[in-house]
Amino acid sequence: MIESAPQKRDFQHTPLRVGLLGIYHETNTFIQSATTLADFREGYWLESGRIRDEYQGANHEISGLIEVIDGAPDMELVPIFYAMATPGGLITRDCYEQLLDRMMQLLDEAGALDACLVAPHGAGVAEGYPDMDGHWLSLLRRKLGSEVPVIGTLDPHANVSDAMVDATNGLIAYATNPHIDQKRTGMAAARLLVRTLRGEISPVQFLVKPPVAISIEQQFTSNQPCLGLYTLAQELEQRFGLAAVSVLLGFPYADVEEMGSGFIMIADRNHSPAAAGQAQEAASQLSDFLLDNKQAFNGKKSGIGEVLRDFEDHPQPVLLLDMGDNIGGGAPGNSTLILEHLEASGFSDFFICLHDPESVAQCAEAKVGAGASLSLGGKRGFQTSVDILALYEGHFTEDAPRHGGFVHYDMGPTAVVRTLSGNTVMLTTRRTPPYSLRQLTAFGLDPHSFRGIVAKGVNAPIAAYCEVCPSIIQVDTAGVTQADMTLFEYKNRKVPLFPFEEYV
Repeated sequence: MIESAPQKRDFQHTPLRVGLLGIYHETNTFIQSATTLADFREGYWLESGRIRDEYQGANHEISGLIEVIDGAPDMELVPIFYAMATPGGLITRDCYEQLLDRMMQLLDEAGALDACLVAPHGAGVAEGYPDMDGHWLSLLRRKLGSEVPVIGTLDPHANVSDAMVDATNGLIAYATNPHIDQKRTGMAAARLLVRTLRGEISPVQFLVKPPVAISIEQQFTSNQPCLGLYTLAQELEQRFGLAAVSVLLGFPYADVEEMGSGFIMIADRNHSPAAAGQAQEAASQLSDFLLDNKQAFNGKKSGIGEVLRDFEDHPQPVLLLDMGDNIGGGAPGNSTLILEHLEASGFSDFFICLHDPESVAQCAEAKVGAGASLSLGGKRGFQTSVDILALYEGHFTEDAPRHGGFVHYDMGPTAVVRTLSGNTVMLTTRRTPPYSLRQLTAFGLDPHSFRGIVAKGVNAPIAAYCEVCPSIIQVDTAGVTQADMTLFEYKNRKVPLFPFEEYV
C-alpha cells in the first residue's frame, strides 16, 4: 500500500481548500460471497470532478457537502475520491487495499488541504480489516496531520469504533430511517467544518456505546420506540447547547467487536468550559433510556403464515417487507419464500422483484408474448410457468429524497412476467434495492393495481412506497438478513450485549 509523509498546511493561500473523499460499504459478514473490486466498479467509483457530476443538486450527503462549501466564498471544494458498492459480503483484502491505494494516490495529487470532508458508512468490513472505516480514517489522519480538521457523515447503521472517532473532529449520522435526510446531514457536517475553519467553534466528540443492539425492524425512526429515542436526543442537544447528537442504530449483520448501538455527542469547547461534561451527561441520559426500554427495541416478529391469515384485514395495496432477503443489508434479493406462499395460498395480483439474471436471459431468448417455464430465485429455485410481459434495459432515475440518495439506477436487462396465478414478477440482472417507486412506474406498472407489493427490505422501502401503500407489514422471513439477530453465530461481538444476554 502507498505510504507517504503527512502533508503540511499552507495558511496563507485563499480560499481554503477542502478535500472530499470516502469509501462506503455496509458489509454483511454472514454472507458467503465476497464483495470485490468489480462490485465497486458496478456501483460508484468516482474520481475528482465525477463526484460533483453525480451528486451536485441530488439528495445524497455528498450533495449537501458540495452545496455548503460552494456557498462559502472563502472555501474551495476539492473532490478527490468516492467509492461505493451495494451492501454485500466481506470485502476482499485485495479490493480494499486497491481502493485505499487509489484514494491515497489521488489525495497526494490533490496537494495541500486545509480541511477534509469524509463520507464513510461506518459498517465496512474487509478481509484483515474488521474496522475498515476506522482503518482508512486513521490513515487519513496520519497523512493530514493533527491540525487539519476532518469532519464527515455516517449512516446510522454504523458500528462506530473508537478509531473512527479518534481520527475525526466530528461525525454526524443521518437522523432518519428510511434515510431521507442525507442531504441535510451533509449540509450540517459541512457547516460544522466551515465554522471550525473560521474559528467560530472548537468541536470535541465523544462516543458512548451501551450494551444494546437494536433489532433491525425496530429501527424505523418515525415510530416508537425509535421516535422516543430521537426526540430525547434532540431535546438534550438543545438543553446542553451541543453542536450535534447522533444516534447510531447499529448494523447487526457484521460480526465485529463494535457491533451494536450507540451515540456520538459533539460539544463546542468555545461554547462552555463544561462542554465535555455536558456531552457526557447527555450521553448518559440517552444510554439510560435505551437500557430502560431495551425490550421494546427488540420487538415482536410476524411470519408469513400469520401475515397472510390476517391479510384481508389491511387496506390495500399492502407493502410486505421481506426482512430475511433485505438487499440493503447485503442479501441476494432472490428469495422466493413469500412468492411461494402467495402462490400456494391462492393469492393473486401481487408484485415482487427478484434478482435473477438467468431467468432474464431465458425470457430474452423466448421473447415478449411467449410463455416460459422458469426456476425463479436462488439455488433452491421455484419452478413455475409464466407469461413474458415485457423486456427492458432496466435504467431509471429518482429525483425525490429517498433512502440511499441515489439518482441513477441500473438494474441491467430486466424482464417482467406474470405467473399463472396472476402475480407479477420483475426479474433483474443486477441486484437493485427497492428504494424508489420508479422501479415500477418507469416501466408502466401501476402500484395501485396490486393487492400487495413485496419489497426486499426492512425500513428503507417505506419512504418510496408509503405514498401508495396504506398498510405496511414487516415479514419475519429466513435468510442472511433475518430479523432475529440471536439466530446468527457471532465470534467477535462484545459480551454482554442485549438481546443476546438478557441482563446487562
